[in-house]
Amino acid sequence: MQIHRRRQKKRPMGEINVVPYIDVMLVLLIIFMITAPMLNQGVNVNLPYAKAQALSTQNQNPIVVSVNAQGQYFLNIAAKPTQPVGNAALAQLVQDALAQAKQKGAQPPVVVKGDRDAQYGNIVKAMVILQQAGVQNVGLMTQDLN
Repeated sequence: MQIHRRRQKKRPMGEINVVPYIDVMLVLLIIFMITAPMLNQGVNVNLPYAKAQALSTQNQNPIVVSVNAQGQYFLNIAAKPTQPVGNAALAQLVQDALAQAKQKGAQPPVVVKGDRDAQYGNIVKAMVILQQAGVQNVGLMTQDLN
């Protein structure tokens, strides 16, 4: 009589060993914890102060306020758009344009187009003047890289 012994075959393991994945995750976590504070550091600059609120943007035909390198303001809706306007005149012209647009049920956004060599403070000052004139949306115009 013959005795047959059954050999037990090892079944393949159907589970994933997650220990290496946990190790990798912890190493990545440590790397991100070390590098995250370094990303928040930057160059110290003296920013101008202004009483202004954050505004949203719209896509319509805008009123364009240009600021040249000398700090003069120009308005595309002025009687003579190529001549500089003062702070009070800028505020008044924009208020009048917004009032006319409001009667028509529209609200055109206002865009500040600053010269590359203009001082940052002059551009912020223009934005504050516009905000005090009742502008709710102020955008900054830039040149396309192409």
